[in-house]
Amino acid sequence: MRQPALGNRDLMRALNRSTVLNIIKTHGPIARTEVARRSGLSPATVTGITADLIAEDLVFEKEAGDSSGGRRPILLAINPTGGCVVGIKLTETQLIGALTDLEATVIAMDVRPLSGRSHERMIESLAQLVQRLVKTSGFAKRRLLGVGIGLAGIVDAENGVLRQSPYLGWRDLPIRKLLRDKVRVPVYVDNDVNTLTLAEKWFGAGQGIEHFLTVTVGRGVGLGIVVNGQFYRGAGGGAGEFGHTVIDPEGPICACGKRGCLEAFVSDPGLMSMATQAASRGDLSRMPHSVAELVSLAEAGDPVARNIFAYAGEILGRGLANLINLLDPQRIIVGGEGVRAGDWLFGPMRAAIAVHVLPSISTDAEIRVEPWGDEAWARGAASLVLRELFEPPVRK
Repeated sequence: MRQPALGNRDLMRALNRSTVLNIIKTHGPIARTEVARRSGLSPATVTGITADLIAEDLVFEKEAGDSSGGRRPILLAINPTGGCVVGIKLTETQLIGALTDLEATVIAMDVRPLSGRSHERMIESLAQLVQRLVKTSGFAKRRLLGVGIGLAGIVDAENGVLRQSPYLGWRDLPIRKLLRDKVRVPVYVDNDVNTLTLAEKWFGAGQGIEHFLTVTVGRGVGLGIVVNGQFYRGAGGGAGEFGHTVIDPEGPICACGKRGCLEAFVSDPGLMSMATQAASRGDLSRMPHSVAELVSLAEAGDPVARNIFAYAGEILGRGLANLINLLDPQRIIVGGEGVRAGDWLFGPMRAAIAVHVLPSISTDAEIRVEPWGDEAWARGAASLVLRELFEPPVRK
């Protein structure tokens, strides 16, 4: 019988290792015999793989479990401090960084301003932030498994290249290579909404959900797509530009230069544009200088402020209804800075979804609104590295 190619053997080893590691992550503390039963691998194979994982400090042995009459089994669990990862959210004004353990628990966090638009200075600032986070955390540098970067724009995640940044103006920038040369650990880069979606998939509301969407509302409007348990990025990494679906071709100008994009109505700049127009007509009781102030006006009873959020919420709901009709997800997770508007935005959003989704699938999709802050964005970027540790090779 012909022997399988060496590459196939290496793939099988990687698959078996990933299977064992994920069973321990999901079901631990767990005995080796139970790992073998759940995985279908032989006890000898499981013993060999777990020995390697223990030697690498990724897994450790815990107290003995319940006995069924014989020797009490030793239980295995993920060692949270067996390594660390750094995640950084890169915005147009600042770097938001977090160092997490292997369970995505934030150990250290730092926020630094982004000075200038030079990509050389940006790469240097990223490297310095990584060094500060490792030093602050108390982890040895050798424990750093990698760095994840999340940022707005079209990203070729496979090659670590920023194809286009709407806010920073960069094109075809090889961020992964440039930063890896500085920090000397693996570097992973993706769209920031994809990184949040990844964190939800591994550690949040997307756990165990095969079909879900993550929608972020704030400075822009973004979309992360998980289908059959896998990310959908499109042919060139540009899938998910939900904010640039056209609502009204004659509508306001969007940051992308086109007219009537959903983002021009629903994002923070879109809301503030409507507020400015209303204030100039004398319709608002006072001119708000931020979305938070516009929320305060709505809470104080200003009918025009409430109408602005209701209008934006209805448009967002129509867009989400279209996504539901197209993709039939089990769950939609809505978050970002825009959640501060609360029911003024999301009440009309839910009402519009109910009106525009096909009746046959309208009850299938659960809508979850979750608050996200700086920590969540950075933790999402860190999940890029954790994904490499936990996800089976065939899904990469």
